[in-house]
Amino acid sequence: MKVCRRETFNAAHRLYDARWSDEKNFEVFGKCSNPNFHGHNYVLETWVDGPIDADTGYVIDLKMLKHLIRDEISERFDHRNLNLDCPEFKDLKPSAENIAYVIWHLLRPKLDAKYQLSVRLWETENNIVEYAGI
Repeated sequence: MKVCRRETFNAAHRLYDARWSDEKNFEVFGKCSNPNFHGHNYVLETWVDGPIDADTGYVIDLKMLKHLIRDEISERFDHRNLNLDCPEFKDLKPSAENIAYVIWHLLRPKLDAKYQLSVRLWETENNIVEYAGI
């Protein structure tokens, strides 16, 4: 059985490689390489897969998952510049793929090993990534 908690956070970022010229950065990353950054209203889906507990009828207490996401993700990334404010992206480009990867690695150690975890991150309504620790 899979259950999901959906949360949102807003963050700015810039995709660029300091070794490259502005022209090459624009060629590769387009408007996402804007030197003044740009922002997204991210939608995070946190999916937990596991057995249904006979006592509670839950896979996992979604209220607990809500607090975990708030403490580990929202407090860390919401209304931040990912490039400048978040040490997780000091040496890692804050692409949607890398953000999902970081989120998964922040949440995974906080969950019981009996659960499988996947995160789905909506950067826009058209651009979505998913990471399941593979």
